[in-house]
Amino acid sequence: MVEELGPPREQSATDKQHLGLLSVFHFVGAGLGGLGVIFLGLHYVLMSSVMHKAAALNTTAEVPPDAFFDIFRWFYLVMGTWLGSSCVLNLLAGLYLRARKHRRFCIVVAALNCLHMPFGTILGIFTIVVLVRDSVRTMFAPRSYGVED
Repeated sequence: MVEELGPPREQSATDKQHLGLLSVFHFVGAGLGGLGVIFLGLHYVLMSSVMHKAAALNTTAEVPPDAFFDIFRWFYLVMGTWLGSSCVLNLLAGLYLRARKHRRFCIVVAALNCLHMPFGTILGIFTIVVLVRDSVRTMFAPRSYGVED
């Protein structure tokens, strides 16, 4: 048996509450992405200083080739770019959810958040579930000139 959600006013209040919570959680996701970038930068500085000191000591042990260090540099670059873009995208999505604008952008960011296990996956799924509701879609409806989000 299907239960009705109640009067539209109650659904609107619930949708506003859900969007407010999702906005806050996207800000938290942005903060976690920023912390990830900072941690990754500190890790790079620590590892490069350790590797350079080991090479400077010139012990009898064989020092890995420069190609080995290039792989790590590319790893840090790719991960830093991913975390940095995640930080910016989540910040924008949080602002847009709060302003009830750019629904499609928020859905795309939610889909990308699903790659961040486990917090981002949960946030992405719940964001998509909320944003595809018809009642939420009307909240994001363009208010002038018939321009779609």
